[in-house]
Amino acid sequence: MNLGRMSSAALFVSGIAGIVTPEKFLDALDMAATSPRGVAETRIGLGGTYAGIGGYALLSRQPGAQRAVAATWLGAGLVRLGTLQLDRPKTDWTFWAYLTGELGLGTAALLASLRRRP
Repeated sequence: MNLGRMSSAALFVSGIAGIVTPEKFLDALDMAATSPRGVAETRIGLGGTYAGIGGYALLSRQPGAQRAVAATWLGAGLVRLGTLQLDRPKTDWTFWAYLTGELGLGTAALLASLRRRP
């Protein structure tokens, strides 16, 4: 599997996790849904968005689909970096692992999109 497809698959699987197991998904992110609506919004907003973008990029041969995956991962990583100054979150190993994944998978998807011409 090339790096671009791996990045798309990771985004898709992350989205499916948000849909199928929203409570575990939120626990992994140190978040909480305190109502059925909160759980539903996790499935919809995080799970559905990630699964939709990742799934589309897995099925598409268009470089723009890989760029959308790259923008999603890199946007998350850059905002995560910004939160260090703005929010000063607890930065255990999972925080840094997510940052590494976001920047690494985003870069992989971007590079794959630049190599692929329609």
